[in-house]
Amino acid sequence: MPITALVSIQIHVNRPALLALAALLLAGCTAHDRSPDEIRKQTAHATSTAARDAKAIVQGVVEGVKQQRTININRSSIDDLKSLPGVDDAVAKRIIEHRPYSDSYDLVKRHIISRKEYDRISGKIEAR
Repeated sequence: MPITALVSIQIHVNRPALLALAALLLAGCTAHDRSPDEIRKQTAHATSTAARDAKAIVQGVVEGVKQQRTININRSSIDDLKSLPGVDDAVAKRIIEHRPYSDSYDLVKRHIISRKEYDRISGKIEAR
């Protein structure tokens, strides 16, 4: 009886809310008899999904850290230098041949790379 009184009051107040409430009540009243095997399968699926998502997050963080990492122009290998945008084998060799550098801008001052090339890589290099 009290539910009927509540329903009649709700009809006058907010019909969409009443329909949502009725759907929730009906869904809550249905039996959820699941076998232990079904529960284990669903748990295993949820666990594998969570593990896959966690792995993807970790890989994303690692990639982000790699992108933020700066390359020391005084110690980096040719391959490290060639990983910079616009730096090919010849430019990497020139950088190595003119070491050491007190500042990364020395690359421009010593005419090893152009100002435009420097602007492209300046946030990714340092001289230590």
